[in-house]
Amino acid sequence: MSLYEKLFLEGEKKKVFILLDPDKVDDEKVSQILSKYEDEEKVVGFLVGSSLLVRSDIQDFVKKLKGKTRKPVILFPGSHCQVVEGADAILFLSLLSGRNPQYLIDEQVRMAPLVKIYGIEPIPTAYLLFDSGKTTTVEFVTGTKPLPVDKVDLAVAHALAAEYLGFKLLYLEAGSGALNPVPGEIVRSIKENVKIPIIVGGGLNSKEKIINAFDSGADFVVIGNKLEDDPEFLRRIYG
Repeated sequence: MSLYEKLFLEGEKKKVFILLDPDKVDDEKVSQILSKYEDEEKVVGFLVGSSLLVRSDIQDFVKKLKGKTRKPVILFPGSHCQVVEGADAILFLSLLSGRNPQYLIDEQVRMAPLVKIYGIEPIPTAYLLFDSGKTTTVEFVTGTKPLPVDKVDLAVAHALAAEYLGFKLLYLEAGSGALNPVPGEIVRSIKENVKIPIIVGGGLNSKEKIINAFDSGADFVVIGNKLEDDPEFLRRIYG
């Protein structure tokens, strides 16, 4: 059974991925987070990636993380430069909400041989970026406009296109440190129209926002920035 099948099809839903950005968390912070959540059943795995990536030792970062956790380590790359050996899988992303060919197909062509060489399981993932109330790093770096949150039909059309193109996963993103998460109405409408699993990330900095994402139809949520500032955050929710 593939990791995709185990986690996203056969596994329990309403679980959490912790996003570790190598540019923002050092080894001490990673160890601190792992000490709190390695045995937490609600945390299903760790995503590793960055919109920018200034740090040069991401290979070492992944290797050390794999040596400290029994949970899956999945690459969440901002570019082909973040594809390194040792991860269990990679969210093989295409930024379908944008129209910049670099993030629709160019980066993917550069990534593909590396994924093959390193033997990493690819999980074809449609990445949809939504307006969060401010310009996020991913919006600036990719040079793409986020989807407007008042155009629910447009969001559903993108999600349907992703499913019909054969993507296995939808990642609905408000952006790192977003002022506002992806609205529940959008998550709910997409859930009603597609069959593939849905991950929601960005701006989920309170218990209420996480519950709303799950109640609206998210199968998984991603927490990153909040844990960097407040490592006890999830423990207060699930502890």
